[in-house]
Amino acid sequence: MMKFRFRRQGTDPQREKLKQELFAFHKTVEHGFPNQPSALAFDPELCIMAIGTRSGAVKIYGAPGVEFTGLHQQAATITQMHFLPGQGRLLTLLDDSSLHLWEIIHHNGCARLEEALSFQPPSRPGFDGASMPAGLTRITVVLLVAADDMVALGTEGGSVFFLDVTTLTLLEGQTLSPDEVLRSVPDDYRCGKALGPVESLQGHLLDPTKILIGYSRGLLVIWNQAAKCVDHVFLGNQLESLCWGRGSGTIISSHSDGSYAVWSLETGSSLTLQPTMATTPYGPFPCKAINKILWRNCESGGHFIIFSGGMPRASYGDRHCVSVLRAETLVTLDFTSRIIDFFTVHSTRPEDDFDDPRALAVLLEEELVVLDLQAPGWPAVPAPYLAPLHSSAITCSAHVANVPAKLWARIVSAGEQQSPQPASSALSWPITGGRNLAQEPLQRGLLLTGHEDGTVRFWDASGVALRLLYKLSTADLFQMDCEHTDSLAQAAEDDWPPFRKVGCFDPYSDDPRLGVQKVALCKYTAQMVVAGTAGQVLVLELSDVPAEQAVSVASMDLLQDREGFTWKGHERLSPRTGLLPWPAGFQPRVLVQCLPPAAVTAVTLHAEWNLVAFGTSHGFGLFDYQRKSPVLARCTLHPNDSLAMEGPLSRVKSLKKSLRQSFRRIRKSRVSGKKRTANANSKLQEANAQLAEQACPHDVEMTPVQRRIEPRSADDSLSGVVRCLYFADTFLRDAAHHGPTMWAGTNSGSVFAYALEVPAASAGSEKRPERAVEAVLGKEVQLMHRAPVVAIAVLDGRGRPLPEPYEASRDLAQAPDMQGGHAVLIASEEQFKVFTLPKVSAKTKFKLTAHEGCRVRKVALATFTSVACEDYAETCLACLTNLGDVHVFSVPGLRPQVHYSCIRKEDISGIASCVFTRHGQGFYLISPSEFERFSLSARNITEPLCSLDITWPRSATQARLRESPKLSQANGTPNIILAPQSRDGSPDPAHSKGVDTPEPPEATLSPMSIDSATSADTTLDTTGDVTVEDVKEFLGSSEESEKNLRNLVEDEARACTILIK
Repeated sequence: MMKFRFRRQGTDPQREKLKQELFAFHKTVEHGFPNQPSALAFDPELCIMAIGTRSGAVKIYGAPGVEFTGLHQQAATITQMHFLPGQGRLLTLLDDSSLHLWEIIHHNGCARLEEALSFQPPSRPGFDGASMPAGLTRITVVLLVAADDMVALGTEGGSVFFLDVTTLTLLEGQTLSPDEVLRSVPDDYRCGKALGPVESLQGHLLDPTKILIGYSRGLLVIWNQAAKCVDHVFLGNQLESLCWGRGSGTIISSHSDGSYAVWSLETGSSLTLQPTMATTPYGPFPCKAINKILWRNCESGGHFIIFSGGMPRASYGDRHCVSVLRAETLVTLDFTSRIIDFFTVHSTRPEDDFDDPRALAVLLEEELVVLDLQAPGWPAVPAPYLAPLHSSAITCSAHVANVPAKLWARIVSAGEQQSPQPASSALSWPITGGRNLAQEPLQRGLLLTGHEDGTVRFWDASGVALRLLYKLSTADLFQMDCEHTDSLAQAAEDDWPPFRKVGCFDPYSDDPRLGVQKVALCKYTAQMVVAGTAGQVLVLELSDVPAEQAVSVASMDLLQDREGFTWKGHERLSPRTGLLPWPAGFQPRVLVQCLPPAAVTAVTLHAEWNLVAFGTSHGFGLFDYQRKSPVLARCTLHPNDSLAMEGPLSRVKSLKKSLRQSFRRIRKSRVSGKKRTANANSKLQEANAQLAEQACPHDVEMTPVQRRIEPRSADDSLSGVVRCLYFADTFLRDAAHHGPTMWAGTNSGSVFAYALEVPAASAGSEKRPERAVEAVLGKEVQLMHRAPVVAIAVLDGRGRPLPEPYEASRDLAQAPDMQGGHAVLIASEEQFKVFTLPKVSAKTKFKLTAHEGCRVRKVALATFTSVACEDYAETCLACLTNLGDVHVFSVPGLRPQVHYSCIRKEDISGIASCVFTRHGQGFYLISPSEFERFSLSARNITEPLCSLDITWPRSATQARLRESPKLSQANGTPNIILAPQSRDGSPDPAHSKGVDTPEPPEATLSPMSIDSATSADTTLDTTGDVTVEDVKEFLGSSEESEKNLRNLVEDEARACTILIK
């Protein structure tokens, strides 16, 4: 009798409506520092700042929470940016010499950034007839002329053209040619040479009809636009930049030989041959060019001279420096990345006689630094956003939601003690433009990032602005080989120039073994686990006061004396001994060293039982950190796991060996294909054959054809890697008694379940007795396809995930149902499967790889609250695949709900770095310094919701807004309207961005990321976990690539929300 598998006839309209109320995909905000910045601008009237990047992204920042993002259609580098003061308009110049005018548009009370106009000069002389000047080839500098709403364009040929700002069209008859300037220059200066490109254009501060023009050869002229003549000529050296002094009676020029000069206009003559003062600050030896210079006077007397570059070429030519000079005080700010641009926050009102700069903002290639110029010593001002996430390379990340207020305050206090602000500095963040309309978040969220230098940073991820709260360093626990560098740095402090290290970007790690691979935090006990590259596992506890204490050290041999294995990788780190001083914050209590010292691949913490479990490529261990004693060690190595013994830092790998292993694997697969006997895989082959031969009536809607999945070899390299660990209080031995259990999943599809004997704490006490914890193997499951196990979770009798430790005992969540039968959800790279407990019999499954042709990379359980009714919520399974798609499945039925295209499949690092939260949001790295935040929930969305007070008429803009497309974000993804709207079209306050909706009573069981039972929202993986399999899948076969391309085209043709029927 033939069996037919078919879908239900039709769909349930009620369910489809419910899906739309629960699920919606948005890319909302980009956290961190823009990747590869290339231009900077500041509007002193609106007090907003703009940053442009090499990819053509435009990002405008004001007060914390005020952000606007745009993207040029051309993937070209932004070379210059200029605000039209007070108007909310921005002019950008790209490296293809095209000009673009951006406007901040208000719509329904909220604002967004939109490109309004563009201007493209001719690509060759004579283009477009005679109407376009032949000299307008490459634009070198832009100046906004405030008098007539004009833009002056300096070119490489030495000409200056003028455009109308409102239309971005050339003004005829206004062009200033080099020949016209040369008529006012002495005959002996011409010498038949050209003036060179226009290097600088500066507007007169009091008379907007006058423009200061600087040419590369060194000629400076003041051009009177109204009279069309040259008022003054200065003859200088090779020019780099220009600046007006306050009152416009002084001109400051900087030059390519490392000098700067001061020119006076009060000479009475129209020709000035020599400056009133010229100096080389770091001479007399040859110096590099001073690229930009600013002159700011002060009411208290004296003036600031701020310039970049100018360092002695031989000694410090490779330094990235900005020098600040006032009177006799000189400070050379030494940065670790290239300087892009800088500006001062000062008074710009014409009626003021003094600049009185308050702050200096320096944009570097890897960070933004702001200095307080009014406080002694000019200290740095902490930035509330634009944090350099990659100050050391990110190696792992985690998210913790609903952080208790007490723990939040303790973490903030520890962070303030780390970097106390000087009492003399009263300056707050100087960029304060705009208004943040988002409500204060009801719940606090922490984003934890582990770094290559052994630090863990705690970020406030509750709203749009990502702010650093606290930094934990683990390097102080270990002996480093490079500790002498501090004394060398101190010895060099008295040398000239007076360098001062500024900024926090430090791409160099003292020892790669310090790298953090996994973190887990218990938000109720303030305990956490940090695991690293050299097999170190640290258990830490938060303390509000500094302490001096010793750290207990224990070792666990995961090989269990197995013969035939020799570790060829890096050595373990050497811990410090004796009493060690620890500042306030997370202080280490126990160090567990895995042997061999391989990188930790999985970790989980159960603070209620005082247990920590960890796994490497060799096996997994269980440690009791209350008694400071090991409980269990299990080796998961296969006899052929030779690669597991070499480690990520080993130098013994060779190309010959890799090729030999590849050819052996290919030869073996061919032989096994020819000589296939009846074995454990026979059932799989029969099932595949049966699927291929099935037929059904034409009037029945068939499911997609399932792909044939070949089982993986049991002796594949790295098959013993532990992928996930999980603690649960469930039924393992029999259906009548539940108790503590530990689950472990490996790369070869094996699942180990251990029953734990944990002494129960006495009534009224949270500390358990000192008796030893025992572990007994209860179940062992081997998945048929041997696909790596990505995550494990136990579901209670109602099909809900178990609460976190202490949640149920402290009445912070609904107690789990212990009456009905429990089930365990096992997610592998190829399928999801639910088994009943304690029998471990299959209940339901979904073959993702067979249906969709992709593999699972990240999995988490999340609560989705209805946008129509906050009392209704569902717990679902969110999954990210190797193709960058996000799928959502119901739990425990595993029915597909929705799926969205989230990350480009070529972005392997982005996929590996993805982290889901418990409320249906997620983060992934779009560059080494930026997290993209996205939401799968129709209700829980965190995105900019802001407005800006501007002072120019917007009637034409409002008409254009009605027919304009949606804004594109910097990464090219479509953004949504900033204010969700109710049915009457008004902004809906219920959907205020940045508000974490509190869980309804039906969903008070906190769903956890099922990579870890205690790190509440951690879907932990490292950005470095890019395997050979990932690369193979990325390359793929031509047939699969064509199919994926077809699927992509079909997905783009659909609506934004794709419902899986």
